Amino acid sequence: MSKLIFCQFNIDTASVELVFDDGSRISIDFTAVENEVADNRFQWSELDYLIYNDPLAYADLILNSKLNVLFE
Repeated sequence: MSKLIFCQFNIDTASVELVFDDGSRISIDFTAVENEVADNRFQWSELDYLIYNDPLAYADLILNSKLNVLFE
């Protein structure tokens, strides 16, 4: 399993970017995620908070499909 070495929100691309020690990269487009997942402005604000304040938690939430826990 690869070790995460870098995670940040990139405002220019509107995505959370992850870089692993084996050179692989993941870019999560937060606009697409919000359009598919968030049903109202309160859910959008919860996701936005994570994007700006804890992008690693946001990536974990999206990649491990824990969205049902956030919005219950």
